[in-house]
Amino acid sequence: MRKYFGTDGVRGIANEELTPELAYKLGRAGAYVLQHHSEHDGEKVRVVIGSDTRISKDILTAALSSGFMSMGVDVIDAGVLPTPAIAYLTKHYKADIGAVISASHNPMEYNGIKFFNSKGFKLADEIELEIESYIEDMSRIKEYPTHNQIGKKISTVDPEDAYVAFLKSCVEVNFSGMKIVLDTANGAAYKVAPRVFKELGAEIVCIGCSPDGLNINHNCGSTHVEGLKKAVISEGADLGLAYDGDADRLIAIDEDGNIVDGDKIMLICADHMKKEKKLKKDALVVTVMSNMGLHVAAKKLGIKLAITTVGDRYVLEEMVKEGYSLGGEQSGHMIFLDNITTGDGILSSLIFTEIVKKQDKQVSELAKIMDIYPQILINAKVSNGNKHTYMENEEVAQKIKALEEKMDGEGRVLIRPSGTEPLVRVMIEGKDQSQIEGMAKELAQLIEEKLG
Repeated sequence: MRKYFGTDGVRGIANEELTPELAYKLGRAGAYVLQHHSEHDGEKVRVVIGSDTRISKDILTAALSSGFMSMGVDVIDAGVLPTPAIAYLTKHYKADIGAVISASHNPMEYNGIKFFNSKGFKLADEIELEIESYIEDMSRIKEYPTHNQIGKKISTVDPEDAYVAFLKSCVEVNFSGMKIVLDTANGAAYKVAPRVFKELGAEIVCIGCSPDGLNINHNCGSTHVEGLKKAVISEGADLGLAYDGDADRLIAIDEDGNIVDGDKIMLICADHMKKEKKLKKDALVVTVMSNMGLHVAAKKLGIKLAITTVGDRYVLEEMVKEGYSLGGEQSGHMIFLDNITTGDGILSSLIFTEIVKKQDKQVSELAKIMDIYPQILINAKVSNGNKHTYMENEEVAQKIKALEEKMDGEGRVLIRPSGTEPLVRVMIEGKDQSQIEGMAKELAQLIEEKLG
């Protein structure tokens, strides 16, 4: 059973659950384990560290860096950059480890730490468990380098420039003549996203681009698109693009202010790539959370679907295993594996915008590629100890069975524990909106009563 790592690194309220002490231990234990799994050539091990804009980034960066340097690891501090930028830069600088300090779409009081290996991939489960085993007993790590073997901070060319150059290399067209509203969630993309779109010729309006350490994801970004909708309409823009705090996910807004979610964006991209012979095996990898409408539309388009459990790491595992080129989640995580090894919201937005430009169609027209089946998602608050045991409760199990029987094959119930919070996510999908709303509320209330 995992104690520290969730589905996307170690997370918690900064300085309460995710303390500087824990960050230091993660640096030491992570360095110890990853040194033994890296393929470095005898030179000092190097780590690239980046963060989003949260106020807690400074104490955690200092503590994590100290942990790494205490093990003789040299640190490249890339500053505030998106999570996928660190995955890219780890390979670009031929570093052995990438480390990101971010809690993604969570409120500002949270923060997190996650690692990439030397190839820019998230760590395998067994590696994370090995790191946890050392955190539980730090006395097992005997190494304390001295003299010239102590790690240090090292400078390099501007990491932002290297990442921007990479992003621009992934696009074949210029965006001149397009007006785009960007919402960077007051997060990690606040400099990079406007810069790359401007350098590609687009006219940019930017909201959520003034981070103060406290306002990341606050009523902005991919989880709060109301402001972006209004801005797109008032500015007469061609489209709006919203990222989350660490910029690894994307949600779009069409010219009329309607949401174009991850499912639609993925299918639009998959269809375009298939036509250009770039969609490997004519397949798209999605999770069990993808809308039933995507399944229906993909079949009509001749696109095969591979289905995984929730989590972009599991999407990626399937892509690597089977040699697929595109996969992602309804929430806006999208992985273009021919370009990068992790979900990248800015890259996804560039590829999506390029398709809009190439096809010379409005976003609303492209979004007609699939119909959305009504889908209700409610968070049920439970204790952390009960997150994975909901089916062991007989009343909950019977309720789920009864709801599925009532929908008679025209809907589904999906329940999954949150990887980062004490929640169980209740999702019901079906043809009748009012019916599934009532069902979801009933089930969520029952789960909270029995497992809260």
